[in-house]
Amino acid sequence: MRVLAAMSGGVDSAVAAARAVEAGHEVVGVHLALSTAPGALRSGSRGCCSREDADDARRVADLLGIPFYVWDFAEKFKEDVIDEFVAAYAAGETPNPCLSCNEKIKFSALAERAVALGFDALATGHYARLEDGVLRRAVDADKDQSYVLAVLDHEQLSRAMFPVGDTAKPQIREEAERRGLAVADKPDSYDICFIPSGDTRAFLGAKIGIRTGSVVDSATGDVLGEHEGVHGFTIGQRKGLGIEAPAADGQPRYVTSIDPDSGTVTVGGAEELEVWSITSNKAIWTSGVTPDGPVECLVQVRAHGGLAPAIATPVDGVDGPEMRIELREPLRGVARGQAAVLYLADAVNGDQVIGCGRITGTGV
Repeated sequence: MRVLAAMSGGVDSAVAAARAVEAGHEVVGVHLALSTAPGALRSGSRGCCSREDADDARRVADLLGIPFYVWDFAEKFKEDVIDEFVAAYAAGETPNPCLSCNEKIKFSALAERAVALGFDALATGHYARLEDGVLRRAVDADKDQSYVLAVLDHEQLSRAMFPVGDTAKPQIREEAERRGLAVADKPDSYDICFIPSGDTRAFLGAKIGIRTGSVVDSATGDVLGEHEGVHGFTIGQRKGLGIEAPAADGQPRYVTSIDPDSGTVTVGGAEELEVWSITSNKAIWTSGVTPDGPVECLVQVRAHGGLAPAIATPVDGVDGPEMRIELREPLRGVARGQAAVLYLADAVNGDQVIGCGRITGTGV
């Protein structure tokens, strides 16, 4: 089988490529240049797509004896991931750019080019498992990335390979060491890859500009402070609210709603964060078949959030498939723009992905 191995320059994709070679596949390595102005070096564990990363990936490919290329996807990454990320925050949402990158870059644009060039599969260093077309959590629960892969449809999954998903991260590093891969001890990337400073608020402020508004108390309607843009807030946020005085009851305040049109950020008690229902659009059912009725499931609304039992129902929306999710127990901090990922309710620890939708609203 001809396999295109996406090589970021990190240890996970390096071992994934090595395992694909060892399995007897005809492997070609490719590094995606996603930055229009890549730096020469990485900032420790922050950022990616530097020239250092490309060089690291090339050295691994040389050691494995496979062809290696760098493909420029910078403009598409800017349009489909960065610009979308900025627009979502300006609209009061809380997007996850890794979901957009997987959906529109790695498993759409890249995979489509791979198929056009005659490759049978795309191998990546994501921590997840594929078993007979079924997407499951990785063996390493701390590194599991099934949440950010849940946006892939049945056809995309049929062309995907996740060679490291059956192994814990410490063992992946040990394997890289045994194979003589120089990236064995390279730090993992954290935060958002295109914000190497780690300061998301400053990055968004530079892109969006100042759009002043008020921070308002949910109970009294009193104005508690002013802010320079709703992009600096997300549902459930507790710190950085710009409020000087504590609440009358002495309890912490949290962001409970964001109105991008008026610029109003409402804050209240923790109990106001509880939601019992979720609506979402861009619904995907991983099997490729839409259920004909309600489905018992477990839902996860953040990349590293907990699971809650729920019932998900497919809905025919005006702009495409949607889903309505009724929770059996409340969740807190659910924000528009996040993904609601569904896991099979009767699977061990809810490890099988069955669907995904982009959150558009919540209810109590």
